[in-house]
Amino acid sequence: MTPTRQNPPLAALLIVAASALLAGTTLLAKALGTDVLGPPLHPLQISHGRFLFAFLVIVSAVAVLRPRLTRPHWGLHLGRTSFGWLGITLMFASVAFIPIADATAISFLNPVFAMVLAIPLLKEGVGPWRWLAAAVALAGALILLRPTPESFQPAALLALTAAAVIGMELIFIKKLAGREIPIQILLINNAMGLTIASVAVSFVYQWPTPQQWAALAGIGLLMACAQACFVNGMARADASFVAPISYATLVFAAVYDFAVFGVIPDGISMIGSAIILTGGLILVWREARHRHSATDSRTACNSAHSD
Repeated sequence: MTPTRQNPPLAALLIVAASALLAGTTLLAKALGTDVLGPPLHPLQISHGRFLFAFLVIVSAVAVLRPRLTRPHWGLHLGRTSFGWLGITLMFASVAFIPIADATAISFLNPVFAMVLAIPLLKEGVGPWRWLAAAVALAGALILLRPTPESFQPAALLALTAAAVIGMELIFIKKLAGREIPIQILLINNAMGLTIASVAVSFVYQWPTPQQWAALAGIGLLMACAQACFVNGMARADASFVAPISYATLVFAAVYDFAVFGVIPDGISMIGSAIILTGGLILVWREARHRHSATDSRTACNSAHSD
């Protein structure tokens, strides 16, 4: 498989686009989970719509592009899709009750949970800087939970659980990385996700209004485009460069929530979100330092051998 040519400016543009699109999916999920477009839909039905229409978009892309598909690793795909479906369903459930920006900020704990899970599952070592980043990010999440009798947000626990579940999905994504081309991964992910979601939604299905059908289609289209932008952006620049840009999702989420629902982030939301972002940036900084140190060591070693 030919490596994608590095292009950091294009990567940044793709990740910003992915962030705007991803925040748009949570906006539509909130509209569907409340009474804005008709009787509220169950989160299982919203995630079903996400996989249904995303699958149709990706199948159309495959039919046009006709990429060369290879033999997939079915076990890794099933694990990745199962956790991804559960995570997105919990995320869609949470945004019906708490501000989109809060749910989005909590979702940035995904890499923290993935880091912790990688210790037993991938046998990765975790140093003090990584633990510091995890502690800081989790402190921010605790603030967003508002753990007092007067202000506690039970629905925020849905977003927190979603972050943990998607952290597990990231473990499977790491194992899939480099094995198959991006469009094949997206095709199989959405095909399996649609199958799982179709079984789950059969217990709670209700016929959507025309506006809800449009929003469900919008979620699928936006999610498919966001995935494509994110995968292609990641392929064109180092993860340490791309990861901080993805935090733009929080900005878009806050803007959308204010523009459509008139929700203004309060002081607690802003403080908690800022702390989570700080933890995430510490993790990104440490990963960049570690990667550069490893590269320098290999370069020095190669130079010594060449002498």
